[in-house]
Amino acid sequence: MKSRTIYTAILLLAAALVSCNRNGSTSDAYGNFEAVETTISAEANGRVLWQKITEGQVYNAGDTLGQIDTTDLHLKKVQLIAQKSAIASKTSSIVSQSAVYQQQKSNLKTDLTRIENMLREQAATQKQYDDARGAIEVIDRQIASVNTQLAAVADETKAIDAQIDQVIEGIKRCTLIAPVDGTILNRYIETGEIAAFGKPMYKIANLTTMDLRVYISGDMLAEVKTGQKARVLIDGYKGLSELEGTVTWISPTAEFTPKIIQTREERVNLVYAVKLSVPNDGRLKIAMPAEVIFAK
Repeated sequence: MKSRTIYTAILLLAAALVSCNRNGSTSDAYGNFEAVETTISAEANGRVLWQKITEGQVYNAGDTLGQIDTTDLHLKKVQLIAQKSAIASKTSSIVSQSAVYQQQKSNLKTDLTRIENMLREQAATQKQYDDARGAIEVIDRQIASVNTQLAAVADETKAIDAQIDQVIEGIKRCTLIAPVDGTILNRYIETGEIAAFGKPMYKIANLTTMDLRVYISGDMLAEVKTGQKARVLIDGYKGLSELEGTVTWISPTAEFTPKIIQTREERVNLVYAVKLSVPNDGRLKIAMPAEVIFAK
């Protein structure tokens, strides 16, 4: 039994020595890769007519990924256009009426001038003059009423135009457009299903550059700064592979060591989170573990 224990200890020591040889030096920090994952939700209600959202596929910002049915929106747009046409006919009628009033006012002003001349020659009465002025005042009120109607119709037209613009924007949102460059991580809807406003459609993330989040102790804080280069070690088929990373963020506050570190001694220590940007050559995956050796 004792010999078996000694043999096991020797194997563990040998494994530790091999691990040190693979690294070439002791790593300064350990962590996992992560990426900014964006969940894209539906911006319209309707049946998904078609979609080409494929998990693992890379798309560019602006690529068309699918289409939601827009039949109801198109019918509403046709209805609004018809209402606008009816309002335009009403406007033409009011404008014609206003032109008639303007002509009547012009005629009355001519009559008023004639009566003024006759009144000076005592060929007309004061009553005739007052009646002519009164008639012009009545026409002015009628013209003002017509102008009020025109303003109301113009406001109604603006309201219809705003509704049409809203429907057009809704039709645009029925087309599924990739908002960012990235790789599809998950797809949550299939062709033929009903999309609802706010319902998740897919999750996308840009994996060309990955973020590696590691934790360092307080005594290492003075040795690490943003912009600093670092050696990033990942597991490979023939051992550890090395990549270059750049420190992009250092947490300004300390926190307890995350739960992924299991030893009791390390769990009670305060550490600082550090994020490194690492170009992805295709080997890096989300949640993949890695080691870091900071450049001195």
